[in-house]
Amino acid sequence: MTPGRSGSMPSLTRALYARSPPFLCRVAMMLFESTRSYIERKRTEGLTYVRSASILSAFCRRIGDVPLGCITSRQVTAFLTGPRTSTPTWRQNYSVLKNFFEFWAARGGLPALPMPPIRPPCPQTFVPYVYSRTELGLLLRATRSSQKRAACMIEARTLRALLLFLYGTGAQTGEALKLLREKVDLKNGLVTLPSGRFNRVRRIPIGRDLHEVMRRYLRSTARKKFQSSNFFVRRDGKALNVNTLRRSFQRLRRVAGIARHDGARYQPRMHDLRHTFAVHRLTAWFKQGADLNRMLPALAAYIGQAGLGSTERYLSTTPERFRKHLVKLSSQRTKRRWRDNLALMKFLAEL
Repeated sequence: MTPGRSGSMPSLTRALYARSPPFLCRVAMMLFESTRSYIERKRTEGLTYVRSASILSAFCRRIGDVPLGCITSRQVTAFLTGPRTSTPTWRQNYSVLKNFFEFWAARGGLPALPMPPIRPPCPQTFVPYVYSRTELGLLLRATRSSQKRAACMIEARTLRALLLFLYGTGAQTGEALKLLREKVDLKNGLVTLPSGRFNRVRRIPIGRDLHEVMRRYLRSTARKKFQSSNFFVRRDGKALNVNTLRRSFQRLRRVAGIARHDGARYQPRMHDLRHTFAVHRLTAWFKQGADLNRMLPALAAYIGQAGLGSTERYLSTTPERFRKHLVKLSSQRTKRRWRDNLALMKFLAEL
């Protein structure tokens, strides 16, 4: 009988398992079986659990099939400190192992967590690029000249519509490329985006301007002559390729004359349209005096982020005249605390 497999134990055994953790200590829990059971449990909860399962499998290969209680902190450290392992990767692997051991420790499977001290996070040095409205105009006007060569696989009208879609929804590029024609409900102004990160499908409303852009694109010669199931297509009617799109965008950016001048290593990217959407939306709400308690969760849900932590970082990339105050008031705030910060709310109300 496998302790971690949901629904596979008689009720009496489940009761013993839930109420009497020491009962399990009489039988040594082996690493391979406990890992398999743990991964199974995660997937029965609806998680894809691919990356974390790969980390646990690698740990099993490194340690061997030993009792959980025999695993030492030194062994865990040796696994985590692999060649050329970056700090973010180290911390991710650490989190997966910690959750695994905590799960079995809570069920009496091992006496203590064999976890070493965690590494401190690396300072965040990368800053997304936020396009100004003037730069967005330059990009859109340059689509015709950047795509005029016959060798270009993407029509200018297609590239323009795609950029407006990314900016108007904050969608990820992969979501736009996988968007199906049947998932665009122009009658009701709704778009159903395919699953991306966290394996979530979401249905979002679109504004009138974007609605008109998408309607015109469907009626254009660049799209109307093809029966493709994809919404955005190449010149030959096939689905857009991410590498082709990335090269087309970088050429477009150079034609439009847009570049970073802040010493950053990376030039503006197409993915930065997502950041631009969020920052422009926040800026508009600041000016309107909107309630951030309502708006930040709404923004997180709209762009498909799992929690408020990721959305809060956009506060520090708002226009320069807001940035100093927002960074001071809102950085490193937890999900519960930021709502109750009276200084932050007072500042926003006075914008």
